[in-house]
Amino acid sequence: MLACNRLRIDLCDGSPVVDYRIENGCVESRTLEMAAEGGTTTEERWQRVTPEQLSSHVMADTVVAQWLRRRMGVHRLIRACVSSKNNEAQEGSERIAA
Repeated sequence: MLACNRLRIDLCDGSPVVDYRIENGCVESRTLEMAAEGGTTTEERWQRVTPEQLSSHVMADTVVAQWLRRRMGVHRLIRACVSSKNNEAQEGSERIAA
């Protein structure tokens, strides 16, 4: 059975559409914008969602956070919010020590 690892957020208010996906255990997003002429869509490249952005979604209990909880599980989602911050802090202290 294939799990749906993509989520599209379209507010239908003229703001850009945002796609989210889980790729290789990481959460990524991209923005889709409708071009003025011809109505074609331009896509930005997929970018990794930062731990701070993930934390904001979780704290606000957004649709994105709810989707991620179902797809990743609570524990993996919390680790994604926290572990990258810990890795950055560890790398920073290693740079200071060097």
